[in-house]
Formats: sequence, C-alpha cells, structure tokens
Amino acid sequence: MDIGTEKNGGVLTIRIDRPAKKNAITAAMYAAMADALHAAEADNAVRVVLIHGAPDVFCAGNDIEDFVMAPPNAEGHPVFRFMHELAHAAKPLIAAVNGAAVGIGTTMLLHCELVYVAGDAKFSVPFTRLGLCPENGSSYLLPMIAGYQRAAELLLLGETFGAEKARDAGFVTQVLPAGEVLEAARNAAAKLAALPAKSLRTTKALLKRAHLRQIDEHIRAEADAFRPMLTEPAAREAFAAFRERRKPDFSKCA
Repeated sequence: MDIGTEKNGGVLTIRIDRPAKKNAITAAMYAAMADALHAAEADNAVRVVLIHGAPDVFCAGNDIEDFVMAPPNAEGHPVFRFMHELAHAAKPLIAAVNGAAVGIGTTMLLHCELVYVAGDAKFSVPFTRLGLCPENGSSYLLPMIAGYQRAAELLLLGETFGAEKARDAGFVTQVLPAGEVLEAARNAAAKLAALPAKSLRTTKALLKRAHLRQIDEHIRAEADAFRPMLTEPAAREAFAAFRERRKPDFSKCA
C-alpha cells in the first residue's frame, strides 16, 4: 500500500508510503488520500487528521510518468478530489514533514492548521520550472499567508528553500530536529483530539469562513489554466528533460 491509514485515539493518520519513489504521488494515491479524508469527515470517532511521509522524504510531488500517462484533464480526476477534500476538511489537519516536500507536497501544507518540519526539510513549488502554473489554491493561500512579494518569489522563481524560510513564510508551526518531528505532530494531534469535537470544528470553520469561497475559486481557476498547459511546448520540454535527466531548454517556448 502506497497510502496507509491508521485510526487511534480520535486521530486518523494518513501515511504517504512510497519511499522507493521518494513518495511521488500517483493518481491511485490521490484517490486513496481523498477517500481517507472523506471518510474522516463522516466518522464521529475521528477528530483530527495527521499526514506524514517517510523518515527521509515527505513527498516529491507528482509521479511524472503517471502524471503524463494519466494527466488531470477532467474535474473528476483524483488530484482534484484530493484538493477538494483538503480545502473542505472540517476537522483540523496536521502535517509532519521530513526531507523533501515538492509541488503538492508543499501546497497541501497551506491547508493544514499545524505543520511540524525537520530542520533539514526542503520545500519547493517548481511550477514555472515545469512550464505550469500554481495548483491547490496556492496562488491565493501563499500570498495570504506569506505576503505578496514573498509568495511571488517562491512561486515565480520556483527554487528550493529550507525550513527556516518556510517558517518565515508563515506556513510552518515549528522547526525541530528530524527525529522529533513526527512525535511533536502526534502530541499536538492528541491534544486536539482530547478537546470538544464541536469546539474544534466550529473554531476551524470560523477561521476559514472568510476564505473558503476564494480558495475554491482559485483551485478552479488554477485547474482551468493548468490542464491546457500540460500539453503545451514548455511542459512537454520540462517533462522530457526530467525523463532524460538534462536541463530543459525553454528558448523556443512561449
């Protein structure tokens, strides 16, 4: 199983478990995570959801080969189901991040209430470097959380950045030694799970009330731009360069 789930003490844990591929996510994995989040909403025994990866990598983004073979060219694609479930999760979301968090590995963190990361964690939102545009509502959430110029730097340049910069950008709760990250996230999840469930849901709903419609609108607008860009020359060159392990040449791309 590339996605594992475990329910314990009011906490549903979703584990991204494909370390041989650096936890790169396939359509099937998106479907499994969307299903887990959807089930958590309907399960009164679940009060908090915790997402984590392997000890050395959180998520390397999309599996490029799977992505090319089954691109997200329709609203019902599992990646869009996953994004919807993240954005509309009524229960608190916590993430524990070790190693790399690339693409959606970073943008999913923007939907979490608490994010614990290792001091050596690395983040990137490399959409422009792939001939694509932001996804998962990140073109709205990152400016809101980090401020416009800081978000523009991260999204336009698409360069890798470290844990301290991620904390400065506002979407990291705490930076910890690598061996303490998952324990800290589990402790926070246990504290939340011990609180009144209605209080948690109501507080989260109020926190998101002013933003949910805009998040939905941005996810749709991003998807509308993203889908056709997948077949354009820049993305084709970026994916070919990835497979051929070379630097892409965008000199002839618009």
